Amino acid sequence: MTDTVTSERTADVIVVGAGPAGATTAYHLARSGLDVLLLEKTAFPREKVCGDGLTPRAAKQLTAMGIDISEEAGWLRNKGLRIIGGGQRLELDWPELASYPDYGLVRKRDDFDEQLARQAEKAGARMYERCNVGEPILDAAGRITGVHAKLGEEKTPVTFHAPLVVAADGNSTRLSVKMGLHRREDRPMGVAVRTYFTSPRHDDDYLESWLELWDRRGGQDRLLPGYGWVFGMGDGTSNVGLGVLNTSEDFKELDWREILKAWTASMPEEWGYTPENMTGPIRGAALPMAFNRQPHYTRGLLLVGDAGGLVNPFNGEGIAYAMESAVIAAETIVQAQARATPAQRELALRRYPKILKETYGGYYTLGRAFVKLIGNPKVMKVATERGLSHPLLMRFALKMLANLTDPSGGDAMDRVINGLSKVAPRA
Repeated sequence: MTDTVTSERTADVIVVGAGPAGATTAYHLARSGLDVLLLEKTAFPREKVCGDGLTPRAAKQLTAMGIDISEEAGWLRNKGLRIIGGGQRLELDWPELASYPDYGLVRKRDDFDEQLARQAEKAGARMYERCNVGEPILDAAGRITGVHAKLGEEKTPVTFHAPLVVAADGNSTRLSVKMGLHRREDRPMGVAVRTYFTSPRHDDDYLESWLELWDRRGGQDRLLPGYGWVFGMGDGTSNVGLGVLNTSEDFKELDWREILKAWTASMPEEWGYTPENMTGPIRGAALPMAFNRQPHYTRGLLLVGDAGGLVNPFNGEGIAYAMESAVIAAETIVQAQARATPAQRELALRRYPKILKETYGGYYTLGRAFVKLIGNPKVMKVATERGLSHPLLMRFALKMLANLTDPSGGDAMDRVINGLSKVAPRA
């Protein structure tokens, strides 16, 4: 009996966290024939703070996982981004590219995450829900060989063993911290707060981004820090939220829930974004950006998604990068496991942070510069007033902010953005 339990709790790879990063890693590892344990601290379905809007980058990853993203399967498709600011309103369709589809998606996170986790299980991953991972298990050389956890409602202490562990446990990533990997203070951090309202605008064809947030209560209009979004969910509700960056002077001082209330109070009443139409509380979450925790591989531990600070600093998007880093991590692990000696396996694993830097490093460096600029409300105001009156410039901005270019054979805009990303220092 003990042997059975031991084998059930031993695998080739342990993945901690079954959000988009963890579930995608587990799926691709299992598809490649590895034995994978996927450990999730809560039970599905569970809520996550998110805008629920997915760009074409995320749609591509969902297709690669074999997930049915048709409207019949409950996904709401969108054509692009509507940008509001500087007295202007501009609708920009997602670009026509060979590398990505020309549509984005919307899906609630409680349901979205569960779909990915179940897909990983179908591929052969063994998932434990209500499995709260605490300490790493280290060998004499300080290398991770497993994790201690508390399992089930009775919080039974258990251990899981594997030669490799993937930290997909989000922004707070307790596992990384226990392994001595702390957040870099020189990297931008964002905060997002959001809630849901019943609204006639629930089936909007575009994701809506507000570059200026106004508090119109009282005698004087006040420009608030951050940017806002309104995403129709297709189910009678809209996800309405705002993001703010720690480069803003007001970052620590202000009550973001109050700012969200002030902003929605300034909207037309017929949209329904009023307190009585709110279907749940206002919730907040941190957005770890631009590789804010490094190295992404050390002593048997790989970081994916928010644990590695993979949120795009240009637009706050995390899901696509969580899934993409998961694919890179899974491919690296599969190649490493096929090597004959520990030294060769280690050599292969050390490629993971290098590939991440080659893939995103230059782009994230550009994003960090962008974040510093827009942290100043005056710069943001001028940019929106001037920029939105130039549709060609805004099409370029959409490609830049959403990181949607063809790597080869693209148009002039693609070549400029790809060129800038290549010459920028690797973050």
